[in-house]
Amino acid sequence: MTEQAAGFDALAPSVQHHIVNTLGWPGLRPLQEDAAAPLVAGEDAILLAPTAGGKTEAATFPLLTRMSNEDWRGTSVLYVCPLRALLNNLQPRLSTYAQWLGRTAEVRHGDTTAGQRKRLQSQPPDILLTTPESLEAMLVSTVTSPELLFENLRSIVVDEVHAFAGDDRGWHLQGVLSRLEAIAGRPLQRVGLSATVGNPHELLRWLRGPGRDGTGTVIDPGGAAKESDVRLDWVGTLDNAAEVISRLHRGEKRLVFTDSRRTVESLTLSLRERKIETFASHSSLAVDERRRSEQAFAEAQDTVIVATSTLELGIDVGDLDRCLQIGAPRTVASMLQRLGRTGRRADTARNMLFLGTTEEEFLRACGLLLLWSEGYVEPIEPPPSPYHVIAQQILGLTLQRRALSRRDIHHDLAAFAPLYAPEADAIIEHMIAEQFLVQDGELLFAGPTAERRYGGMHFRDVMAVFTAAPQFTVLQGRTEIGLIDPMVLRSSHDGPLTITLAGRGWRVTSIDWNRKRAQVEPSTVGGKVRWSGVPQPISAALTGAIRRSLQGQDASGVVLTNRAQKRLSELRAEHVRVVGVGESDVLVPHDRGRSRWWTWAGGRENARTLAALTRVAPELPGAMPSWDNYAITLGDEATIPALRAALAEALERATDGENVFAPLIDERALREVKFGDMVPDEMLRAEVAGR
Repeated sequence: MTEQAAGFDALAPSVQHHIVNTLGWPGLRPLQEDAAAPLVAGEDAILLAPTAGGKTEAATFPLLTRMSNEDWRGTSVLYVCPLRALLNNLQPRLSTYAQWLGRTAEVRHGDTTAGQRKRLQSQPPDILLTTPESLEAMLVSTVTSPELLFENLRSIVVDEVHAFAGDDRGWHLQGVLSRLEAIAGRPLQRVGLSATVGNPHELLRWLRGPGRDGTGTVIDPGGAAKESDVRLDWVGTLDNAAEVISRLHRGEKRLVFTDSRRTVESLTLSLRERKIETFASHSSLAVDERRRSEQAFAEAQDTVIVATSTLELGIDVGDLDRCLQIGAPRTVASMLQRLGRTGRRADTARNMLFLGTTEEEFLRACGLLLLWSEGYVEPIEPPPSPYHVIAQQILGLTLQRRALSRRDIHHDLAAFAPLYAPEADAIIEHMIAEQFLVQDGELLFAGPTAERRYGGMHFRDVMAVFTAAPQFTVLQGRTEIGLIDPMVLRSSHDGPLTITLAGRGWRVTSIDWNRKRAQVEPSTVGGKVRWSGVPQPISAALTGAIRRSLQGQDASGVVLTNRAQKRLSELRAEHVRVVGVGESDVLVPHDRGRSRWWTWAGGRENARTLAALTRVAPELPGAMPSWDNYAITLGDEATIPALRAALAEALERATDGENVFAPLIDERALREVKFGDMVPDEMLRAEVAGR
């Protein structure tokens, strides 16, 4: 191979042979062709393509080539995914590719049995498919040596990298990768796979972390977008949605997305009552239950699967005919992922039918489709000031090394960007003062407070940066069905307690409150279902698009049914007082002498604005101010001139360095930050406010 080799020619002869003869491919796809040479050369990269665009092979074939050419041994490649189900789905394919070279690819995550883990330790795979939480568990393990496990690492593939970068799991992953580089003694080649994002070069810089040579490359072959058939209907209720789905597209395979587990359960049950073969998929279903659903759906034809975003991220459920959406997702990026599930056959178009069941969902769909028609895709923005993740990584590194110095912390976390914050040393001082760490000379050890708060089950709580809501395991005999919110079991009821889970009705026969388990038996009727969650604000771009839609702007390339056209016309008439003209300010009377300032600025910006008004002109918010995604509720003294003057003063004070726009934080919000107790109080408040 010459330095000039590109595309297919850059791959190892053995890989080329199997692509042609085993897979029977006439050639590589554009992304795979463009990615081969840079990745074989060891470059960091972001690979962009729609769902089913060949990203896995675009990353794997060049890395197998490097493995062959450079004779990598031991576990040399990590393949990290955000979902266990995605890892399980990918493993057979990656194992097949690895076998071309006589190599192996295995999975390790939270569902891996003790026996499987023991085998992986004695026979390390060449490619390890895993999650950040399982990597953390391996690093702090007292059973095996992380040095032996990871000393041969060369490359890491981060699948669905946008899903990591947008929340604290991404910062956790970056910290873990820095520690792995310290063990391997070399920079790891970092390859991120993603669907379309609004800021791919910034995403690449985030993935690479600080202090790396070169710039890396974004590989996006682009090309003409495949034709899309996108429609919007107004049905008014979830039961009506079930009726529409049951009548449409008979004989075809349909994937229906919703954005809550409760809706998945209710809709699945309603469709089954209408004699439609239907399966459910969401994160609170047992692993085996999800696998059975996904496998049955993949093999069937005239069937429906109802899912949350768990099926958005690349899990293969076969060749789909139709994609439907109850309500609307909160981002265009999410819509593109879902839309890309269809149209994989050469003679078919991508398609998506939105079914509005509530006014809010319908308007969100209108705004989202307007943004999509304009070619907008959200930028991925990592959460700012992840101080609690700094603390978690310091504690995790201390558990990994048993004893270490401050110099060791800065060395092993050199590629962890948050550690460069000037406040990082203040976190270490706080951890020592509160005895999360104890100091003996230059050495630091895990302290008694860390042992007391996070030491249970071999410091299991340190493995993840998020806290899962308490849930009860639901079992039929020894078979696990899934998890439910305990409040369902505590709620009052007449007669037997029935629940809905996995799209089926169950009668609760016994509850073990200590072990957090509920035994059930099948029921002919469904019952209660709920899970706790935190409301998510929507962006200024989306709320602004909803406003423009209500002002009369239509999304090009989207077909509205007669029902949708009628409902949109009605909503435009109903909202004419609050949308104004263009981006003009709108202040209208509200209940109990208050006013509503319709900003259409999104939840985060409204929270910041209300905080600034409260500090600068407290008479304007009044006694009971509040905010949502669309408006701010203020006192009766608020006027447009007074609000403009107050914000001008707030901007002036912010320019002078006062943090006047920091949202007001209650104590509960601080307590809900996992590892927040390892962060100085003032810094924790600044972190929560900044988010």
